[in-house]
Amino acid sequence: MVHNHQKVVVITGASSGLGAELAKRAGSKGFHLVLLARRLDRLKELQQELLDKGASVRVFEADVTDRQRMEQVFEEIGTVDVLINNAGVGFFTWAHESKPEETKQMIDVNVSGLIGCCEQVIPQMMARRSGHIINIASQAGKMATPKSAVYAATKHAVLGYTNSLRMEMSRFGVFVTAINPGPIATPFFNQADPEGTYVKNAGRFMLKPDKVAEKTVAVIGRPVREVNLPRWMAAGSRIHSLIPNTVEKLGRNAFFKK
Repeated sequence: MVHNHQKVVVITGASSGLGAELAKRAGSKGFHLVLLARRLDRLKELQQELLDKGASVRVFEADVTDRQRMEQVFEEIGTVDVLINNAGVGFFTWAHESKPEETKQMIDVNVSGLIGCCEQVIPQMMARRSGHIINIASQAGKMATPKSAVYAATKHAVLGYTNSLRMEMSRFGVFVTAINPGPIATPFFNQADPEGTYVKNAGRFMLKPDKVAEKTVAVIGRPVREVNLPRWMAAGSRIHSLIPNTVEKLGRNAFFKK
């Protein structure tokens, strides 16, 4: 049996928000951490915090959209037992007002960057016939709502990729899990919702990042298809898949509160 302190867990987008909470939670469980993000100063602060608590941590400045840099980083990391694709970006705006540069950034980070990271570890996990890939998707990937057309599209893409990859990797004993949270109270919304409209309207329904991190780390090493949070929102997504017109009509007022 491989103990946690021997397992290498790579987390992208680890400098703040959910990524930082994932690092803290995984570190407390004894995993060897490798943290990736664009902001090296924030990574080093988190690294020191975790080292002070006895965790094993390496950090790398890396942008998931930079394929060449990611190849270099993963080559230096070596063996990866668990990859948590957490890096993500969002902009909440009407489809007809979407800015091309923001659309490109969401696709590059949320889709291409995630796939690129998976491709760095897939061959080695297949060869070892072990490993776990955990992709942070979203309830937006289950049910799209107004002012999130591109963001929802990227998360639908993440789920499609994850579901296909899960079936492929099952032949090699490698687990693939999707984490589908609703809105999380993190700095993500500073950029996604600069006017604070969504946060104001959804504030009491927002998930705490430490709780999402707890649920995510808990599935490491287990053949879990997906984790949906919160349960009531996940139930709404399932009902929407059965009677979409009804749900969209009944939920219209709530959906347009972004």
